[in-house]
Amino acid sequence: VQLQASGGGLAQAGGSLRLSCAASGSHSSISNMGWSRQAPGKQRELVAIITSRGSPNYADSMKGRFTISRDNTKNTVYLQMNNLQLEDTGVYYCRALHSTTGRLYWGQGTQVTVSS
Repeated sequence: VQLQASGGGLAQAGGSLRLSCAASGSHSSISNMGWSRQAPGKQRELVAIITSRGSPNYADSMKGRFTISRDNTKNTVYLQMNNLQLEDTGVYYCRALHSTTGRLYWGQGTQVTVSS
């Protein structure tokens, strides 16, 4: 499974960005997909995940601001980020769980920078 993330960049506080992550390879064996992020000097943390049936779960600090969605026909997961805050700055990593092996795959990361 290969994951290719895109859509990061620079946004002002209060602005929006949309991340995309396309899966290739053995994508038919993917169950949950999602996003984690790592801020400078901090550990990687879960942002949101979505099941193969489209059921989302969010970290508490993202609820109401971020929306995760998934298009199984395109093997792509999206993260719509609204009302961005300075603390949302970091590298965002796409993640996908293999339904058979339980292995967690990671994308290469995309930088999100929020400025005041």
